[in-house]
Amino acid sequence: MTDVTASANPPFRPGMLIHDRRYRSMTFQVIVFILVMALLWWLVSNTVRNLDALGKDFNFGFLWQRAGYDIPQTPIPYTSSDTHFRAAVVGLLNTLIVSILGCIAATVVGIVAGVARLSRNWLIARLMTVYVEAFRNVPLLLWILIVFAIFTEIMPPPNAFRGDNATAGMILFDNVALTNRYTAIPTLAMANDPGSLDLGARITFNWATIAFVVVLVGGWFVRRMIGAWAQRVQDQTGSRPTTWWMSLAVMTLPSLLLIWYFGLSLVPPTLKGFNFTGGINVQNGLVALWLALTLYTGAFIAEIVRAGILAISRGQSEAAFALGLRPGRTMSLVILPQALRVIIPPLISQYLNLTKNSSLAIAVGYMDIKGTLGGTTLNQTGRELEAILLMMGVYLVLSLIISGGMNLFNARVKLKER
Repeated sequence: MTDVTASANPPFRPGMLIHDRRYRSMTFQVIVFILVMALLWWLVSNTVRNLDALGKDFNFGFLWQRAGYDIPQTPIPYTSSDTHFRAAVVGLLNTLIVSILGCIAATVVGIVAGVARLSRNWLIARLMTVYVEAFRNVPLLLWILIVFAIFTEIMPPPNAFRGDNATAGMILFDNVALTNRYTAIPTLAMANDPGSLDLGARITFNWATIAFVVVLVGGWFVRRMIGAWAQRVQDQTGSRPTTWWMSLAVMTLPSLLLIWYFGLSLVPPTLKGFNFTGGINVQNGLVALWLALTLYTGAFIAEIVRAGILAISRGQSEAAFALGLRPGRTMSLVILPQALRVIIPPLISQYLNLTKNSSLAIAVGYMDIKGTLGGTTLNQTGRELEAILLMMGVYLVLSLIISGGMNLFNARVKLKER
C-alpha cells in the first residue's frame, strides 16, 4: 500500500488569501487599512475644497497675531498686546491648574467618602450615601453654576471686612477672605530672595523654587535608596530595620533648611480701600469650578473605592484583627493596598473625565484653553478648524500623559506572579 500525504507547503494561490487562515487575518487588516486611508483622504480633500470655496486656507499663522483681549487669571505675565499663542499657553496653564488641583482634592474626598460609606456608624454612612447620590445624579454644569452662585450672591463684598463694624470675617486664622468678587489667599514672601532664572519670553523661574524642586526630587530618590537598603537587610537577616525616621528626615529637613535660609513667610491679604492687597486674589470662577469638579468627581471615586474595598475578601480583615490590628490600621495597611488593583483602572477614567470636564469653565468666566483658544481667539480670527484641531490635540496629549502615568503606577501595585 502506498501512503499519499499532502505537501507541507502547498504552492500559493490567490484563493488562499481568503480561505487559508495563515493569510486571512492579514488580508482583512490590509483591506480595513486601505478603507480607513481612503476615508481620511476623502475627508481631507473635501475639507480643502470647502475651504477653497470659502476663500480660506489652512495655516496656523494666526497664533502669532496680536490677541487684543485680557485674561483675568494669568499664571504667567500676559497683556492684551501679546499673541494668540501666549493667550493659548495661559489658557493651557489655567486648565492644568484646575485639573491637577481637582484630581488631588477629588481623590482625597473620594477615599474619605468611600470608606465612610462602609462605616458601621449609621448616620455617617447615610450622610455619605446622600452626598454620593446627590452629586452623581445631577449634571456637573448645574453644580458649577450652583457653587458659583453661592460665591457671587451669598458671599459678602470686600468692604464688609472693613473696620470694627465689619459684618464679615476672614477664615483659617485670618488668612483667607471669601468675597463675592474673588477669594483672597496669602502669598509667600522671602527675606533672602536669590533672584530668578530668565528663560526669555517673560518666562522666569525663581532660584528658590528650583532649589525646592531639586531638594524634593533628590529626597525622593534617597528615600527609595533607603527602602532598597532596608529590603536587602531584611532578605539577609530576616529583620527589617526601622527606616521611617530616615525617610521623614530626608524629605523634610532639607526643605526646612531652605525655608529658614530664604526666610519664607506667609503674607496674609489685608484690606486697603475697596480691595484686598498683599496676597493673591483668586478669581471666584476658578474656586467654584475647582470645588464643583472636586465634589462631583469625588462622588464617583467614592463608589470606586467602595467597590474596591468590597472586592477584598472579608477573611483579610478577620486575619488582621486576629493579629491585633485596629480597624484603622487594617484599612490602611491591609485592605486599601490590595484594593488599589481594583481601584486604579476606573480611577484613571475619572481623572480623564475631570480634565475634560474642566472645559465647562467658560460657564463661570474662567479662561482655560477652551475659553482662550477655543473661544475668544476662534471668534476673532475665524480659524475654527485650526483652533478646534489644536484643542483636540491638547486634550489628547493631556489624556495620554495621565493614562500613561497611572498605568505605570498600576503596574507597580499589581500582584507579581512568581
